[in-house]
Amino acid sequence: MTTQSVTLSPSAARRIQALGMTEGRPLKLRVAVEGGGCSGFQYQFDLVEDVEPDDLVVERDGAAALVDVVSLALLNGSEIDYVDELAGAEFKIRNPNAKSSCGCGVSFSI
Repeated sequence: MTTQSVTLSPSAARRIQALGMTEGRPLKLRVAVEGGGCSGFQYQFDLVEDVEPDDLVVERDGAAALVDVVSLALLNGSEIDYVDELAGAEFKIRNPNAKSSCGCGVSFSI
């Protein structure tokens, strides 16, 4: 299923496609939220090939990200982005539900 409750930025879509080309197989970015980190929750990113039956599939420009139903409640309204800055390159979540986050940007609280 496809919905716009979570979106994928153009730069994230390009990076997912580039990673798939490097690996020689189509890859999807799985984004999940787990308990832990210094602020209560943390984002987990994995590259996978398969879609699980209950996954939300977020597509843009031929690339796809996957979000499980449990994580969707904490990610609703978020944008999955990819930033390449002097400090490093990484996938980031722009989450309007996060009340605070730690300095690393991977951990947040609701």
